[in-house]
Formats: sequence, C-alpha cells, structure tokens
Amino acid sequence: MSEERPHLLPERAVHALSEFFRLESAGGILLIGAAVLALLFANSPLEEFYDGFRDLPVQVRVGDIDIAKPLLLWINDGLMAVFFLLVALEIKREALSGQLSSREQLVVPLLCAAGGVLVPAALYAWVNRGDAVAMQGWAVPAATDIAFALGVLSLLGSRIPPAMKLLLSTIAVVDDLIAIVIIAMFYSGRLSVGALAWAGAAIAAMLLLNRRGVRALTPYLLLGVVVWVCVLKSGVHATLAGVVTGLMIPHLRRGDAVDDAVEHSPLEHLEHALHPWVAYAILPVFAFANAGLALGGYVVADLLAPVPLAVALGLVLGKPVGIIGTAMLARASGIGRFPDGLGLRELVGLGLLCGIGFTMSLFVGSLAFADDGDLFGASVLGVLVASTIAALAGYLWLHLTLPGRGAR
Repeated sequence: MSEERPHLLPERAVHALSEFFRLESAGGILLIGAAVLALLFANSPLEEFYDGFRDLPVQVRVGDIDIAKPLLLWINDGLMAVFFLLVALEIKREALSGQLSSREQLVVPLLCAAGGVLVPAALYAWVNRGDAVAMQGWAVPAATDIAFALGVLSLLGSRIPPAMKLLLSTIAVVDDLIAIVIIAMFYSGRLSVGALAWAGAAIAAMLLLNRRGVRALTPYLLLGVVVWVCVLKSGVHATLAGVVTGLMIPHLRRGDAVDDAVEHSPLEHLEHALHPWVAYAILPVFAFANAGLALGGYVVADLLAPVPLAVALGLVLGKPVGIIGTAMLARASGIGRFPDGLGLRELVGLGLLCGIGFTMSLFVGSLAFADDGDLFGASVLGVLVASTIAALAGYLWLHLTLPGRGAR
C-alpha cells in the first residue's frame, strides 16, 4: 500500500507556484541584462546620456502639493513603492493561506532568513567598526534577490528539486519582510507629524473598507496613492506606503465563506496583475538606473576598502554561513527539518545563491549613503562583485553536485 503524503500542495497552488517561478526566473535574467547594460552605458561614450537620464528633473504639482525630483528618485521612491506593494501582497497571502501559514513550514525558512540577515550584518559591522558613517550601510548585505537567484536556478532546468525553489522563495519572502522592518526603523528621516497624521487617516480609511468587506480594488489603490504622497512628505521612506497598502488589500482566509479555489481574492487579482510589470519592467528599470557604476576610477585594491569588502564578505560568506548554519542547528535540535527532497548539497547551493543581494542591497545602499556618493559607489561595487561571485559559485556548485536530468 502506498504511503500517504499529507504535505502535497493542491493543484491550484502548484500552478500558482509554477507561474511565480516562471515569471521570477525570466525576470531575473532580464534584471541581469539591465545591470550589464547600465555598466556598459556608464563606462562608454554614452555615460553623459546615462547621467542625464538619471538626473532628468520631473515635477508633478496638484494644487499646493508639489513633488519635484530627479528621475532616479522617482524610480527609487515611486516605482519601488509598487515593488514593495507586490512584496506585501505576497507576504500577506503566504501568511494567511500559503507557505507561511503553518508553523511546520515556517520554522526552517524563518530561522534561515534570520541567520542570513544577522551574520552578514555582523561581518559588515566588524569590518567597519569605528567608522560611524560607513556603519550606516550595515544592512546592505542583508537581503536576497529572489528574481536574480531564480534566474540562475533556471539555467539548471529540471535538475533543481522543487523543494529547493520553494525554500528559496520562502526565505526570500521572510528576508524581504525583515528588510522592510529595517528600512522603517533605521532609514527614515526627520518626521513631519502633520503628513503622518494624514497618512494615518488614509490608512484608517483603508482599514475601515477592509473591515466592511469592500472587495473593489479602486478605493484601496486611490487611498494608497494618498498614503504614498503623505509618507513621501513625512520623512518616512515612501516605499513603505506600498507595504501598508498591500497589507490592507482583502484576502480570503481559511474558513471564509467564499471558496478560494473558485474565486480569486482581490489580493490575488492585484498580485497576478502586478507581477509581470514588476518582474519585466520595474525591477529592470531600477537595476538600469542604479547599477551604472563608472569603473574607470577603481582599481582591484579598491575592493579591499572597508565598505566594498564588508558588503562582499557579508553576501558571499555571511549569507551561506548564516543560512546553512541555522538550518543545520534547527535539524540537529529537532526544531525543524529540511523539506522532502532537499539534502545538504542542495542547501549549500541555496546558501551560496542567497548571497546574490542586488536589488534590495542596491536599494538599501541608496538609503544608507544618500548623502555620500563615494560610499554609495563603494557599496555598489561590493554588491556587483559579490552578487557575481555568489551567482557563479552557486551555479557551479549545483552544476557539479546535482544529478543529471535523467537521474531523478
């Protein structure tokens, strides 16, 4: 008699995960292309055009509300708010009805994500101890770029066990949640009480709509724009408006009257609508605008400067040590176990790939060193080198250790 397998995902969940991995993998490859293109522009006769693109002044004025920023900041504050909106939607869905809804599924990814944040941050702090300005970048090596990592995994095709992709995506979701908390707590400026009060009123209105069971997306999105403008003016980083808005979008919980297998929730509708735009447009545009580091002024020895060295150590060494170490401790202590089909060799490859920081690392670096272009450039150098090393190391390890296509 065949053994019962209670942890199999429903067919609809499997389809949703397959679609997620397809989008993320293709988006990751596009992300890599955008970063390479930015480097080519920044290190060629097109550098002046590239700088002009990033510095292009853009102004929007409605009545007394006036927002004037260079295009780079519209991308980092505006388009990235949409990215964080999608992240919040994914976190809420996973927490209510997905991979983060059960303690058994959550323990190992939660511990791995925590270890993968704490160890890189500790390494960064150790290298830059005594330099208060450089220490502002302690969170740069803290997060994993899920799109980039899945893009590398896609190169190995069917050799990658599904459990590995699932664990990687879950760690990245928790990683993003930790990064959101870090940005809110450590990378906000002086606060405007008035602007925060208006933002609070708009959030309260969204909460009321949610409590009353309003399922139409339009009022939530309109109020989300109001929250974004108020948060932008308040001193809190504007991308957090996307997080708040995403958490307010209604989603069906287990036990709701409507069968979630028949009817998509508003959250799922919005998530499915945004995912291609974020994967194929927003993140590549962000990468193109932020990864263009002019390398002419750098030499190999610059990689040994404290900031790029700390970023590289945090991502290439700290990430795998933190993730693999906490996973092994969880299994040894009986707190958690590896997912079915995932062994130590797959875990090592996963840990190496989690050293690809890229999108979130560049974003945190832009916040940490907003007033110091040299240190921001140094952090970008560290992120680019470390992410490249992590991608190559992860790919080579898995290519050499995983069975061939016909062995599974």
